[in-house]
Amino acid sequence: MRKKGGFKDPSFFLCIFVERFLQMINSVRNTVLSILNKNNYGYISPADFNLYAKQAQLDIFEDYFYQYNYQVNAENARRSGTGLADIKKGYEEVINLFSRIDFLSSLGGQSFSAPTETTTGFDYYLLNNIFIYTITIATGQNTSALANQLEDNTKNFNALGVKVGDVVVNTTTNTSAQVIGIALPDTLILDADIFTVVGQDYILYDGQRGVNEAEKVTNNKILMLNSSLLTTPTEMFPAYTENGDILTLYPNSITSFGQVRCQYIRYPADPQWTYVQLLGGEPSFDQSQPDFQDFELPLDDEPTLINKILQYAGMSIREIQAVQFAQSEENIETQSEK
Repeated sequence: MRKKGGFKDPSFFLCIFVERFLQMINSVRNTVLSILNKNNYGYISPADFNLYAKQAQLDIFEDYFYQYNYQVNAENARRSGTGLADIKKGYEEVINLFSRIDFLSSLGGQSFSAPTETTTGFDYYLLNNIFIYTITIATGQNTSALANQLEDNTKNFNALGVKVGDVVVNTTTNTSAQVIGIALPDTLILDADIFTVVGQDYILYDGQRGVNEAEKVTNNKILMLNSSLLTTPTEMFPAYTENGDILTLYPNSITSFGQVRCQYIRYPADPQWTYVQLLGGEPSFDQSQPDFQDFELPLDDEPTLINKILQYAGMSIREIQAVQFAQSEENIETQSEK
């Protein structure tokens, strides 16, 4: 998950991530203030710091994709190593930190909403894959509302062939979950609590068979494809067009929430350095505030974050030496990574 090399044991890195990333934003801010305050006129407010932190994180996030492309070209030119020297793999792991898989909300008919903060909780940077679930195992209503379960005493899920990984969609509330176990013939264990009231409608989709990837096509091409029975999209070979935040799926039988699932790269959450105000003193870092959000970047990006925030802050306070220092450090770091 680090972009410079990688750990063999992911659980080891997870421990490091939890313990050291928890206050990364505070470490970055303290370092920035320390550099700017050399003449006691370089203070930046928490609000300004959060704005600079957001821009710095977005700059680094977008640069991952350019650096990944650079490493792919270097690998093709036999100028990249393997094992611990496989820089491309490191970038892949970092980018995958921002990968999500969510069901898309139906807007009616064949139209579905692309991932947004309203529908999935995140805006998307890149849509990778659109998957269509085409095999319906069962439909019905739940007969109890136990947490993380689907009970339907009119069904025998074992006889229906339900298995771990199948998808349950509550069509009453437009929520979904995956099957993680079968407690009783009529009761499924789910990975989310989506049935809170008895009598809600559901659809149970096969999560392995009949899951087809939709091809992205242009508006002009979909007209040509639909003009012939030989080329028109089917549920086995579906297609979609994208217009703003609206995805239109083909064929027109794809209309239900829970039938369309998207794997995408999301934007990182906006960092927020939160604090409590001390009387007559400086604001004190307080990560217990509800809007606290740490950086979502690997720890080895901390120097780059500092350099980029210094450039924004230096311009704000018209301290050209801070800008030049940060630019010099960033250029050195960039050259050392290539």
